[in-house]
Amino acid sequence: MGENYITCQDEKGSINISEEVISSMVRSAISEVDGVAGLSNTAGAELAELIGLKTVSKGVKVQFVDDRIVVDVIITVMYGCNIVNVAKKVQDKVMTVVQSTTGIEQAEVNVHVSGIAFDK
Repeated sequence: MGENYITCQDEKGSINISEEVISSMVRSAISEVDGVAGLSNTAGAELAELIGLKTVSKGVKVQFVDDRIVVDVIITVMYGCNIVNVAKKVQDKVMTVVQSTTGIEQAEVNVHVSGIAFDK
């Protein structure tokens, strides 16, 4: 199928959650954080888009590593906002959303600030 799934196994069977579903929830949560101008792509994702390949969700990467969810987000911050405070708010919001929607308590959220957005 091409999509990656996070699998939770128990005595009743398994539950599979698409990484794309988690990425969508993360993008939605980030959009609610004051001071975030938007999500950014990595250079590789931008190149893939140019040549027409389907890319990973813009600015969000979700992985399942050693029974925990690892989320990397790449954001731009609005000019005049405290970068560290905005990044911490994003980290807290994403952690809360991932844990509450998946039921998986073991999560790691890495926030990468790639730039500043100035008002036009």
